[in-house]
Amino acid sequence: MYDFQPDETLAPAELYRQLGDAADALTAGESDGIANMANVAALIWEFVPRLNWAGFYRVVQNGTEKELVLGPFVGRPACIRIPFGQGVCGAAAASGETQLVEDVHAFPGHIACDAASQSEVVVPVTRNGEVIAVIDCDSPEAARFTKEDARGLEALAALLSERI
Repeated sequence: MYDFQPDETLAPAELYRQLGDAADALTAGESDGIANMANVAALIWEFVPRLNWAGFYRVVQNGTEKELVLGPFVGRPACIRIPFGQGVCGAAAASGETQLVEDVHAFPGHIACDAASQSEVVVPVTRNGEVIAVIDCDSPEAARFTKEDARGLEALAALLSERI
């Protein structure tokens, strides 16, 4: 049994270091990417305060086009398929760059899966230069996420790139 006890009073850099250590412990040696995404989504939910959604969208080939398909998550039911380039997740997948959005309602083409979401950070997970998934975190607070959150999730994405 794993019993991670995150301390929400930690500085963000230390919180994300501990999150990475926990994710490493849970995913090391496990070859099932869905299982690893499920455990890491639960860890993000436990470690990162003030979220209303945390999880993954996976890149799937649909005919000649790639799209994002809902993966393991914690939160309310979500959009199942997102085209590349649409919404915050689609923008991250298409560009390969982290999207740090203080006000989702001001983001062009935002896809509102949960009306409570006010801010969002989406980090691409890449392998061999290709986006294979995105980590998506939503908050009911405007401007909830910082560059430190983005950096912490980017480190997590790097760890997971060969494990999902």
